[in-house]
Order: sequence, then C-alpha cells, then structure tokens
Amino acid sequence: MTKKNALAHAGIFLPALVVLAGLLVLLGDPLPVQVLRNGMFDQYQRWQPRVYSPQPVRIVDIDEESLARLGQWPWPRTRLAELVDRLNAAGAAAIGFDVVFAEPDRSSPKTAAQFWPLTDDMRRALAGLPDHDAVFAQHIAGAPVVVGFTLEGVSAAASALPARALAGNGAPRAPARPFRYIEAGEAPAQRVPIFASAITSLPQIEAAASGNGALSFVPDSDGVVRRVPLVLRLGAASAAGLRSVSEPASEPVPRSASDAAPTPVSTLVSEMLRVGQGTRNIVLTAAPGAAGELAELRIGALTVPTTPAGEFWLYYTPPVAERYVPAWKVLAGAVPAEALAGQLVLVGASAQGLMDLRFNALGRVIPGVEAHAQALEQILSGETLRRPSWATGLAALLIVVGGLGIGMLAVRVRALIAASAALLALALILGGGWWAFAVGGLLLDTLTPALVLIVSFVVGSLFHHLLSEREQRWMRDAFSRYVSPNRVRHLLEHPEAMALGGRRQSCSFVFTDLAGFTALMEGIDPAVAVSLLNDYLEGLIGIAFRHEGTLDRIVGDAVAIMFSAPVPQADHAARALACALEMDAFASRYAATVQARGIDFGQTRIGVHTGEVIVGNFGGKTMFDYRALGDTVNTAARLESLNRHLGTRLCISAATLAGCPPETAVRPVGRLLLKGKTQALQVFEALGSPPDARYAPLAAYAAAYAHLSDDAPAATSAALAAFRELLAAYPDDPLLRLHGRRLQEGERGDLIVMQEK
Repeated sequence: MTKKNALAHAGIFLPALVVLAGLLVLLGDPLPVQVLRNGMFDQYQRWQPRVYSPQPVRIVDIDEESLARLGQWPWPRTRLAELVDRLNAAGAAAIGFDVVFAEPDRSSPKTAAQFWPLTDDMRRALAGLPDHDAVFAQHIAGAPVVVGFTLEGVSAAASALPARALAGNGAPRAPARPFRYIEAGEAPAQRVPIFASAITSLPQIEAAASGNGALSFVPDSDGVVRRVPLVLRLGAASAAGLRSVSEPASEPVPRSASDAAPTPVSTLVSEMLRVGQGTRNIVLTAAPGAAGELAELRIGALTVPTTPAGEFWLYYTPPVAERYVPAWKVLAGAVPAEALAGQLVLVGASAQGLMDLRFNALGRVIPGVEAHAQALEQILSGETLRRPSWATGLAALLIVVGGLGIGMLAVRVRALIAASAALLALALILGGGWWAFAVGGLLLDTLTPALVLIVSFVVGSLFHHLLSEREQRWMRDAFSRYVSPNRVRHLLEHPEAMALGGRRQSCSFVFTDLAGFTALMEGIDPAVAVSLLNDYLEGLIGIAFRHEGTLDRIVGDAVAIMFSAPVPQADHAARALACALEMDAFASRYAATVQARGIDFGQTRIGVHTGEVIVGNFGGKTMFDYRALGDTVNTAARLESLNRHLGTRLCISAATLAGCPPETAVRPVGRLLLKGKTQALQVFEALGSPPDARYAPLAAYAAAYAHLSDDAPAATSAALAAFRELLAAYPDDPLLRLHGRRLQEGERGDLIVMQEK
C-alpha cells in the first residue's frame, strides 16, 4: 500500500475509531462523563425550574424559631405525640417523620431517674409515670404515621444519607415491613442498590406506625441530591430477619430460598404515598424487553416512573414559603385545620444545627426533608422527569451518525464547510436535548454525542490539515520547479499578491550566459548537450535559491536572477554578489570537468547590477508573469555581455558594490559608456577567493589604474609604463591587456566608450 493510499484509508477509519471510542464511553459511563451530564441536567433546571403548584404536601418544620420557643433538640416524645395528635385531628392524610427513633427517649421519667439523686420513694413514683416512648407509640397507633430507618453498608456506589435520630443510633436491626412488594415482569429490582444492614426505630414505635420507610439517598459523587429512591434492597443476612408488623414477634421467620435473596424495602416517599392512600401493596414493574430493569412503581392509584435503580428524578422549584409550616405554630394551635386536612405531612428539620442540609440541582442548600416533599409534589402533580429506556439507544445513534458524518466531512471538505456543519449538528443535538427537557420533561444524554462529535471534528480537521499540508508541500515542490521557492512561499502566505500590477522597488540582478554553447550544440549529440545543460543550469539555479534569489527567467543557457523581490531583502546587493561569485566558481569547475572529457564547454559570463525597477504581475487576467521592468534589468544584461569585450568573467556596477562589505575583492574596470547611453557607468571586476593566479596583485593593479584618473599626457605616459610593466609579469591578465591596448592606441583616462552591446 502506497503512502497516499494509507493516508486515504486513515481518513476513513479515524472517524470510525472516534465513534467506537464514543460508544465505549457511552456504555462504560465513566465518572467524569456522569459529572458533566449531571451538570447539564442541572443547568436545564436553572434555566427552567419547576413552577410551584399547590399540592397536598406540607413540611412541619423544626426550624430555628421552633427550637428557640420549645427548647433544644431532641424534644420529648410526648411533645411529638402532641404534634401527631394535632396533625391527625386536622385530618392529615399521612404523617411522615424524617427522623429515626433508634433509642429510648432520655427525657422519660424512668430513664431520667437513672441520672438523678433520688430517694427510693421518688424513684418508685417516677417509675409509675407513663414512659414517653410508650405514649408516643400509643398516639401514633391511632394516626397514619410513617416512621423511618436508615440503611448502611451499600454494596454498590450508594451511600446512606444520615437521618436525624432523636436519641442517637441504635444497633443494626431488620426493619418492620408494613408494606408488601409485588413484582411484575422479570426481576424488576435487579439494579436496585443493596444495603447490608439497617438502623431502625424502636420496635414498639415501628409496630405502632402505619408505615416504615428508609430515609437513605443514593447521592451523586458531587453530593447533589438529584434523585430520591422509591425502593431499596436490604442484603440477604438482614433480609432474613424482616417481618411484617402483623406477624407476632415470637413466631419464627421463614428461611426459604427466596428469603436468602436481597429484599425490597420502602422509602419515606413511597410509604407516604402508600399510607396516604390506605393501601398495602407496592407493585414493581419491569421495563418491557429489558430484564432486570425497573420501569415504574404502582402505589394504589398512582403510577410513578423510576430509573432502573428505583429512583425518582427531582425537578426542583425555587424556594416556596407556602411549603413549610413551623412546628411551633402547629403545637400552638395557630395553623387552621383546613391547611392540613388531606395533606401528606412530613416532619423534618431546617435548623442548621441539626445538620440535615443538602445541595439541590438549582445550586441551593435545602433541608433533606424538602427533597422528599418535592418528590411527593411532582408525583401528585404528574410533573416528572424521565430518562426513557430508549435514551441510550438514541445517544448511540447520534454518536454513530453525527460522529461519522462530521468526521468524514472534516476529512474531505473545506474547513469552513465542515465547521459550519459541525456547529449546526451541535446546535441540533444540544438544542434537541433542551427542547426535550422543556417540553416533555425528558433527560436525554446529548452531552456524550456532542463530545464525540467535537472530537470527531477535531480529529478529522487535524487529519485534513495534515493532508492539505502534504498536498501543499507537493504542490510547492512541484511549482518550485517552475517558479522560485521564495516566490511560491510568498504566494502561499500572501495570496493577494496574485493581483495584476506592480510596485517600485530597489532590486539587484544577476545575469549569466554561457559562451559558445550554440556551436557546441551543433557539434555533439543533442541528448548529451541537453544533459550537460541541465546539470549546468541545476547547479546555477541551486546556488541562486540558496542565496534566496528569485528565478526571473531561463533563456536557453542564460539565467536571470532577481533579489529583493517578492520579499524585500535589505542586503540584496551583497546577496547578489555572493551568489554571482559562487556561480562563477561552480561554472569554472563544471567547465573544467566537462573539458576533461574532451568536450569544448565554454566560459560563463556574469553581470550584476542594482537599481530601482517596477516589480509585479504583468500580462492579462487569463495569464500573467511576475517580473521586473526597468533600465536596471537591461543594464545588468549589458554588464554580462561586456565580459565578452573586456575578457572578464564577472562584472558588477558601482551601485551593487555600494551595498557590499568594504572588504569585497574587486578591481575597477573603468567608466563605461554603454551604447545608447549618455551617462557612463562605473564598472568593477569581482574576484573570487583566492584570486586568479593569472591576475596582477590588487595593490599593483590599483597603483597602475590610479594614473588613469587623470587624462593629462604625463599621467597617460605613467599609466602606459605601469601597465606595460605589469603585462610583462602577467600577460594573461585581461584588464592589463585591455588598458595596455587602449593606452597604446592613444586613449586617455578611464572612460571606455562601447561601440557594441
């Protein structure tokens, strides 16, 4: 498989891998995802909290004022018995205590006598007074009262919510069962949390109560109460001791195979609904086609949707004062009977000192009893939140369709189109989740599909970027074979530079030409000639590109290089000269190598000039060329051709030399008046390092040339003598021959008038 095909296949499989990972996350449901999803559900409630509508649910609140008026907690159970009497007389449908009566009342006369220094007669008198627990049990026996117990030692991720016991915690004991569970479907309670043991109210209080419900929650990891359980399970060891209040305590409890399994127990909410309707049975209904998952509870005439774990989602209202009735007002008879008639009354504490405070989904702190009350309100009003059984399937479908679709788009299309599609898909998914909540009370997991979609888009975009960069590199490499790399780079970074037009700019130019190549082409095999020329041009152009020159054009064996365009270069003159010197050295070596093979490869002539030109795109809308226009370009070409008349290889102008380092090795040629020009041009010959051994030393040449600055007869004679002397020592020096001939022919000074181009 080629690299290109491998990348193409990776572009197909990457979105699929992201989708597969998303499905695994959806099924595994790790804690970070749960936290994010719960946070999203909380935000829904903050945007649209439940609107409070009066329901027959009230909280008798043991608040700060009640403690201030009636004394510190725990109150004597005779006072609680009075509270029960008043609520029952007012016609409360059910009275539920969000407390556990686990130990005897310490304020009972018999119990208190143990701590007082009394006489025997006084102790006998106190012992004859009624026991507070017995009084309380007697009073609740005639009222629809629900007491509570706590569960401990959860085997899963659940934990018990501490209840407020009146006199500390008692020893673990199996709670009484005034309720009866009936299962409809296959193992509906299989996912209901299992607890190992229970802390219950006193046996006489349990036996007198009409209901007995667990006060435990199964909170989320952040401590926010989002759900209340309607059913829990007690482990096999404790379940074996469960008994109905209708069974005599002395009778043995059957220990059948079914008794060994964890047993469902009621909670405060479900018991309030059961006792309030005067029924005993609670029906657990399994989800259709989903063995082991609970779908709903039926309690009397009410059907309550639950999670598979038997929990009920809370939909909170903002604080509502109408929900609460202070306990001191009830005991003082200050609450009208009609305000409590037919109500499900919960007795709990909001006083901070009793430590029964919880966080709700709205970000507020509420008493734990309010979570039970709001659950009852929702059930009675029918305003429930549900995570339907098909929610996971819908999330999986969104992950597959959205993740694959957006991932493939990100890989294959332009970034703007893919980003627009991703944003639209995100808006539809997240907006759809909000709409489902606002309209239907559905809690759909749109967060996981949204996260998968984002990851798929990012991965696809990165891969698309990788492909684009690879294609751009290929195009740049290919384009650079026709256009200078720096020009290609500039166009990629500045596409606006593709517009027609030009600008005035100072640039330097290097022109080269190969002497005698046309004749060589006629004398050797064309294939050999083309190969020689290609190797030669590749060397020259490679040198130009190393110096960051721009290839202006190739004409046969001639090359034109431009510096400081398209990207300005402050040192363009020095770059041009350095490039020309390296070209000269390469051309000399290459010619010697080819000549050693018996091929008459010619000498390369080079001209360098600097000046102002107009640089830009010239042509038409269909096709245009990037080049420089101006006399500077023509002059650089003329300097290259001057080498043929001067016998030199590399001529540069004074304008170029002015931008080069002072130590540059050059010697003056003279002031040349080019054909068709009116102004003479100071021209220099650039020398390589080391200088050509045929050339006179620079100092000696400079001394001889100095006489040319004056065209007086005496200076001319001195110049002629100096050049003759140097020619005798260096007969192959082209400039010595040039000036010696000129002076011999009667010319004076350093002005050279060119009769040919």
